[in-house]
Amino acid sequence: MDGALQLPMVDLSSTDRTLLADSLRKACVENGFFYLINHGVEEELIQRVFEGSRRFFGLSLEEKMKLLRQNHRGDPKESIHFGAPEDMSPYGNLNQWPSQEILPCWRSTMEEYYRRILWVGKRVVSLMAVALNVDEDFFEKVGAFDPPTALLRPLHYPVAGEIDSSDKHMHGAGAHTDCGMITILVTDGVPGLQVCRDKLQKPQIWEDVHHLKGALIVNIGDMMERWTNCLFKSTLHRVTQPTQDRYSVAMFFDPSPDCVVECLKSCCNESSPPRFPPVRAADYLKETYKVTYGDQ
Repeated sequence: MDGALQLPMVDLSSTDRTLLADSLRKACVENGFFYLINHGVEEELIQRVFEGSRRFFGLSLEEKMKLLRQNHRGDPKESIHFGAPEDMSPYGNLNQWPSQEILPCWRSTMEEYYRRILWVGKRVVSLMAVALNVDEDFFEKVGAFDPPTALLRPLHYPVAGEIDSSDKHMHGAGAHTDCGMITILVTDGVPGLQVCRDKLQKPQIWEDVHHLKGALIVNIGDMMERWTNCLFKSTLHRVTQPTQDRYSVAMFFDPSPDCVVECLKSCCNESSPPRFPPVRAADYLKETYKVTYGDQ
């Protein structure tokens, strides 16, 4: 760890769309991470999400094991994830929810938050299109959100003393990049998130990302990096082992399965040809998950 990173801020309340797109482009090129402010998601809703998370992760192991999915990297954290609510999904209700008797309001809270963050994410992606000199609805026209494939994941990082591990170097979440388009994160303010802006540099330099009250944290994923020919950075990040329980909620925006991710014409030329071949989103994700999780 070498210090704290001053992330740029992107203000969604700005009425100057050109200036807003320019600030977004600069943040994505230079950092791949930024704070999103005046995003329209009420603080009261965010606090209800965190209260529900604390209650869920505080349930007995027996209750939580009813929703078991074994697909972590081996990091000492707990998570539960949800796709689109039933009325938004062409596949029906595939989500697993805790019992209504145990957590009576959590499903409705999470579905409300999902809808709000999905709306925010679509706004951010449309601004990215403007910043990349393509039509504002470019990503919708190529089928990136048809159907919505965003995944909401509440996370709990227990304190180090609760982890049954002899590895003193283990992190709450090991160093990785996200594989989708963008990720929108909200945290409870407990420190732990770190980024490495140059993933090829040796030794790696890690910087703390401070909590900014009222702000969401947005980062670029691998498929957006592919779309932009590495102009937008999919930045390496991790979570250190916390000294107190840490909670966060991440929304991962993946393109729809049949969406083809290929270099934008505005991001390549004769001197900078496409670095990656076109790939179907589902095929890319399948291969990425195979590398990450093996046969689980």
